[in-house]
Amino acid sequence: MTQAWFILTRADGRDICAPSPAQLADALAEVYRGGAVTPDGSPAAVLLRFGYDDGLMYQVEVASGGEVTFEEWSDRDCEIALASPRHMSALPQGEALQLWQWLAQRQVAKIRSQPWQGG
Repeated sequence: MTQAWFILTRADGRDICAPSPAQLADALAEVYRGGAVTPDGSPAAVLLRFGYDDGLMYQVEVASGGEVTFEEWSDRDCEIALASPRHMSALPQGEALQLWQWLAQRQVAKIRSQPWQGG
């Protein structure tokens, strides 16, 4: 049987498996309020990945300023991109959280249907 998994990578690089809704909201809030930076001082990003043990992986990355990227891959090793990365700029925090909630609910079609700038 194919097992689904979710991993949140926080701005500090820590991975959280099967994050709660509160952990998702907290990670986004940290990035949106500007409290997260990388060790080299550049703006930080948070990443939510959803996939299956034997196949597809989807990820939505949110960087400070509301820069969002959505990617689709053949597997968790990112060997084959299934589509070009899609982007949004200056997305409000609530809308970024909605994208993550859809990903957590495996509603990838709703994410694809958003007004992306590329892909």
